[in-house]
Amino acid sequence: MTAVLIAAALLAALAPGPTGAQAQRSPVILSTTTSTQDSGLLDVLVPMFERQSGYTVKTVAIGTGQALALAARGEADVVLAHAPELEKKYVADGKMLNRRLVMYNDFVIIGPADDPAKIKGMTVAAQAMKAIAQTGSRFVSRGDNSGTHILEKSLWKLAGVEPAAPWYIESGQGMGQTLSLADEKNAYTLTDRATYLAYQKRLRLRIVLEGDRPLLNIYSVMEVNPANGPKVNTAGGKAFADFMVAPEPQGVIKTFGADKYGQPLFVPIAGQREGQVGAKP
Repeated sequence: MTAVLIAAALLAALAPGPTGAQAQRSPVILSTTTSTQDSGLLDVLVPMFERQSGYTVKTVAIGTGQALALAARGEADVVLAHAPELEKKYVADGKMLNRRLVMYNDFVIIGPADDPAKIKGMTVAAQAMKAIAQTGSRFVSRGDNSGTHILEKSLWKLAGVEPAAPWYIESGQGMGQTLSLADEKNAYTLTDRATYLAYQKRLRLRIVLEGDRPLLNIYSVMEVNPANGPKVNTAGGKAFADFMVAPEPQGVIKTFGADKYGQPLFVPIAGQREGQVGAKP
């Protein structure tokens, strides 16, 4: 995502919100990955939090790397992301506090019906990526240092591949836009399952590989260190983080999407450790 788009997202997040009782508190700036927005989950959870807390929430949905960087500059109050190793680095550096697991789903590789790289039937994601490269089959990457992009780069590394044009295309956009571009190009891409299911009816692409352990997709919530900047709403950020791991929101997460897609889009895991989390939803 370009600097212009990030700036636009910030301006939208900081636009005036509701007046009255909610306006008595400073808004909570939530910096998050695009998949929580594209899946529709935040459309349910954010209003619930606002009703319960009296805060308003301004959401900035960008790639996880950008979401964490934004918070590290003191321009957000709480982060909901899905790049565990990068998140742990920010915690170790003191930029983020109190990282807690919220939910998980998994990543899948999707591709054209004719499956030119002959991935269908494979069980190891890195082998599938190697086959895509060896056959020169088109692959659309987010290319935005998001959690999805970070995982993708690790899979290329495992495959011993340096992806390159002309078969490798970077969208520089969020997951929804990347799915649309991959569909337009009749290409493979890596996506979280929730966003894929949300977009499935408008796509020709289908899942060609799933279930490999590296495709596990864990989401965590982190409070922002108030030392990052004078505008950090510490109380609001903590309130939202506490909300995300509370029983009622976790119950909503447990069933979210089941009525529309035939399966929940996420599995709640508040209170668990990463080693306890299963490989598939």
